[in-house]
Amino acid sequence: MSFLSRDATIAGPGFSRWLVPPAAIAVHMCIGQVYGFSVFKKPLAKVLGITAPGAGDWTEADVGVAYSIALALLGLSAAVFGKWVERSGPRKTMVASMICFCTGLVLAALSVKFHQLWLLYAGYGIIGGIGLGLGYIAPVSTLMKWFPDRPGMATGMAIMGFGGGALIGGPLAEELMARFTSPTSVGAMEALLIMAGLYAVMMLFGALIVRVPPEGWKPEGWVPKTQTAKLVTNANVAVDTAWKTPQFWLLWIVLCMNVSAGIGILGQASPMIQDMFKVTPAAAAGYVGLLSLCNLGGRFFWSSMSDIIGRKGIYCIYFILGAGLYLSVPWTQGRGSVTMFVIATGLILTMYGGGFATIPAYLRDLFGSYQVGAIHGRLITAWSMAAIIGPQLVDRLSVANKKTMPPEQAYNSIFYLMIGLLTVGLIANLLVRPVDAKHHVKTIA
Repeated sequence: MSFLSRDATIAGPGFSRWLVPPAAIAVHMCIGQVYGFSVFKKPLAKVLGITAPGAGDWTEADVGVAYSIALALLGLSAAVFGKWVERSGPRKTMVASMICFCTGLVLAALSVKFHQLWLLYAGYGIIGGIGLGLGYIAPVSTLMKWFPDRPGMATGMAIMGFGGGALIGGPLAEELMARFTSPTSVGAMEALLIMAGLYAVMMLFGALIVRVPPEGWKPEGWVPKTQTAKLVTNANVAVDTAWKTPQFWLLWIVLCMNVSAGIGILGQASPMIQDMFKVTPAAAAGYVGLLSLCNLGGRFFWSSMSDIIGRKGIYCIYFILGAGLYLSVPWTQGRGSVTMFVIATGLILTMYGGGFATIPAYLRDLFGSYQVGAIHGRLITAWSMAAIIGPQLVDRLSVANKKTMPPEQAYNSIFYLMIGLLTVGLIANLLVRPVDAKHHVKTIA
């Protein structure tokens, strides 16, 4: 077990910090498979009927609950285990993440074999969700310690892999299901088992190469600024104090609204484009992969831009531009322009991803780097709430709307609802002010 300890991961002389991003991406690309979960919705809704939903089959909304549970547990487990992650170090955390996440995939495969919905929820949702939370926060705090000179870029690198998970996971799942589809199987069980094995190897690779900097390490030639911007502090706030400040809860609302407005669309991406534009399942899987690419690219681009523009300013862009794009989506559907629809939703997903990647740097600006990983873990309980709000709004409202209107028009009212969520997030962001000095840690042990 000493190989997994934090002390065993302390970097030696000459270690290049640029070896750490591949470790972070290796883990995040695997757990980011959750973003490609929508490709399983239609197959899992016809496990018994095979070619079409049959008597006793689950509904797509039933299947979508597993997605919500997984993302809810991501935030809850990150909050609960945040301090443990800081103490234990990234390697032990990444291994624990691999065990939970891959076990969740195996149990999801068994839920298909035995057609037990509770097993899908317990496996992919609860156990897999805990794996998501552990694997998500460990690389973030580690990379921020390696890149104090460029925190926005660092968090972008740490989180971009998660956004790109569906870029591999979506098409891979679609291809595996197509290969194993038969008159008696939709191919989902086999796909989930193979993916569990592949992801286990990749996540262990990330755990093997990850390192933490030695105490007092700084990039060569870098000198911390003595004067900072209004919302950037050189002081530190402890996690148990930070979560009691108004700034923490304003950022909680900011993240929750930004995520809610994007995650529901992403979770319903494959069925949505099939309903709205009558594309094939293979084309829909490609669309899911493209959204994943936008999500990935936005995480690095927008978070790097936040080092220049500032975190508050970049979130204003997310909310204002995002609302305008959502307003345009029903127009694209009405004109049957799948190209414009893909462009608009792709841009929305860049800012959705950027919101995730920028929030750790925003936290660092306000609360310092002392326990930023644990603070981040508590803040992404906002993701837990959003994982319930966003997907369930989209799933339930789209199902209800399909009863009274054509399927291609069932999503339009949902896009207007997303504009309201973004407006709430914008107001919360505008209210953010510097943390009062009374909350600062006087000395750090």
